[in-house]
Parts: sequence; C-alpha cells; structure tokens
Amino acid sequence: MKSNIVILLVMAAYFTIADIAYGVWTYIEWGAMEPIGTAAIGLLVILSLFIAYYLHMGDKRTATLPEDRLDAEIADDSGEIGFFSPWSWWPLMLGASAAMAFASLAIGWWLFYIAAPIGVVAIAGFVFEYSRGAHAH
Repeated sequence: MKSNIVILLVMAAYFTIADIAYGVWTYIEWGAMEPIGTAAIGLLVILSLFIAYYLHMGDKRTATLPEDRLDAEIADDSGEIGFFSPWSWWPLMLGASAAMAFASLAIGWWLFYIAAPIGVVAIAGFVFEYSRGAHAH
C-alpha cells in the first residue's frame, strides 16, 4: 500500500506542474487562461491527494500487508479474496443499463429514461440477491 501512496503523490506533483504549465501556456497562446482544462487538471491533483490520504489512513489502521514487507513470499498473500456469485445475472443487467445510459449521451435523452429504472432495479437486485429466495441467509 505504501508504494501506491508514493505513486499517487508523484501523480499529484506531476498534475500540479502540468496544471501550472497548462495555465501559463494557454495564457501566452490566447491571452487568457482557459478555465475548464485548468480546473480539470486541478481536480486531478485533488483526486490523487484524496486517494493517497485514504490509503495512508487505511495503512495506519491495518496490519502490515505482505506486499509492504521486503521478506514476504508470494504465498503470504494467498487465500480468499472475496465472494463472487457465479450464477448471478445482476451484473450483466447493471452493465447493460450503464451502457444504455452512456449511449443516451450520443443517441438521445429518451434512452436514459429507459436505462435509469433498469439500473435501479439491477442495483437493488444485486445488493439483495442473498437476502431472499433459495440463497437467503
């Protein structure tokens, strides 16, 4: 996790330099600083710092991870990663509704009005699939 924090801090430093350079370049080129690109690159700086801060706080609260130890073996990080439903159709439905929602930007907003309810149903089904039926616990 520590290497991820360092990478994100390096990214934040790079985006800061790029943001300043972009602002200066657009000011020289057009006589005024372009606000949208400058703000977007500035938000990348903030995003990188937020994620680095979150990982730093998580690193302080948890035990040392195998990937942070120099003497760790590959087998130290083996084990169960998570639980994934092999028979669930909800991710497919959720992905299809997201694809329809993004396609509505190019096709027309009427498609979003169809995709949004499908997405809400898919999220609810995905969240509660183990709360009812044969696999309830």
